[in-house]
Amino acid sequence: MKRVLVALLMVALAATMFVSCAKETAKSVEFIMNNGAEPQTLDPSKISGVPEHKIYMALFEGLVINDPQTSLAKPGIAESWTFSPDNTTITFKLRKSTWSDGTPITAQTVVDSWHRNLNPETGAEYAYMVNMVVKGAEDYNSGTAPKETVGIKAIDDYTFQVELIGPLPYAVDMMAHYAFAILPMHVINKLGDEWVKPGNIVGNGPFTLKEWKPQESLTVVANPKYWDAKSVKLSAITFLPIDDNLTAYNKYKAGEIDWSHGVPLALIDEVKLRPDYQVAPQVGTYYYIFNVTRKPFTDVRVRKALGMALNMSELVDKVTKGGQLATNAMVPAMAGYTPIKGNGYNVEEAKKLLAEAGFPGGVGFPKVTLLYNTSEGHKRIAEWAQENWKKNLGIEVALLNQEWATFLDTRQVSHNFDFTRAGWVGDYLDPNTFLDMFLTGSGLNDGLYSNPKYDELIKKAATMPAGSARMDTLRQAEEIMITQDQAVIPIYHYVEQDLIDLTKWEGWYANPLGSHHWKFIGPKK
Repeated sequence: MKRVLVALLMVALAATMFVSCAKETAKSVEFIMNNGAEPQTLDPSKISGVPEHKIYMALFEGLVINDPQTSLAKPGIAESWTFSPDNTTITFKLRKSTWSDGTPITAQTVVDSWHRNLNPETGAEYAYMVNMVVKGAEDYNSGTAPKETVGIKAIDDYTFQVELIGPLPYAVDMMAHYAFAILPMHVINKLGDEWVKPGNIVGNGPFTLKEWKPQESLTVVANPKYWDAKSVKLSAITFLPIDDNLTAYNKYKAGEIDWSHGVPLALIDEVKLRPDYQVAPQVGTYYYIFNVTRKPFTDVRVRKALGMALNMSELVDKVTKGGQLATNAMVPAMAGYTPIKGNGYNVEEAKKLLAEAGFPGGVGFPKVTLLYNTSEGHKRIAEWAQENWKKNLGIEVALLNQEWATFLDTRQVSHNFDFTRAGWVGDYLDPNTFLDMFLTGSGLNDGLYSNPKYDELIKKAATMPAGSARMDTLRQAEEIMITQDQAVIPIYHYVEQDLIDLTKWEGWYANPLGSHHWKFIGPKK
């Protein structure tokens, strides 16, 4: 009997020690993810890529964030908001919160931050998004009016108001994007561009920057001053800039990575058999952009010929094989929006158009180069396209890859390319997020496309109430940009492909925008 009692006591003691250890462990839960590339910058006004966005969601928080399951707006720094009767004015009530250095965040902070994002001297590529919804923003951003004309104001310390250009149904969802970031202006005004360096950077998100080793890793740790710190389940996140999916996959299998975004195409059949492979439809499009200012792509017949010479169904069936949806449209199917058909696969018509443009059978076609950012997957897709252009049109296309930061500079700043790979995941659940970047002069209009009728339709839709008439207007615009002008070659609509063990981690959900806010992710209970 004594032995039984002693044994029971030992079991109870062990259980107590286990619970105690579990609690201690729970206080220090580190998470490692492959982020795909070295971040170009940490400045929310100047970032423009998915790798930077993932880090942004750790370090900063705007008025709203994306719900981890639906991708719709969820309270962030704003605890609530109301609309005017005509839906053209939104009033946000801010919660009392601070920066990681303890400085309060007020409505005036929001005003000053948005002014900085819109200031033409800042050079924010995503300022066009603010221009598309906020009254007076475009005039200030273009340098034709002072900042005071922008329709934003601080009613009091914790009430922020924004005037819209129309009754935009997606405006609040849109504001989860970093184009509407809230910035530590007290630090920026003091340090200028140096404010984003380790030791200087101040954030208001669930994490703060601990260490950044360029080309090696970036680590953030839990921010005790975050307004909802009690909900944060991870103590640290390390982002690895591995651009080779095979390398990342091997590290994941070895237990060195907890979440790897993207998979190696060469091993897709193996990956699809894994129970920790997460795949789901995503509101996004993979496509090629023409630089329409460069010959021979100044000729729409050439652009259409290259697009019509590719069988997108063959690509997704034989190359990518991940469940992607072949397409000839830029905008995926959405509630109320039926995708356009585009120009489709038609080799004979493609040959005819190329001949009409002066290159029968590809004879005399100049040397052109397709640019893509370093990735085994992008390389395989580019090689498939290169082979089909040679087989179907008789033209030679060279391939060039660049690492992420250089690629973005080439594509977005110098525009020094013939045509280039691109991918776009919606910033909110509305067709406009796929179309407004092709407006004349838009910061993300990398191919320098311009059509006044297209601009007119997109701007008209921005002033229309939700409904079928608005969707028809957007569809007309897409028909112009794709079917008429072939400014880009849509290739497929994304599925989100990730490796993460959901028996070990919770709070990570497949969602339409592939936006995974860090404060929800933690160890499985």
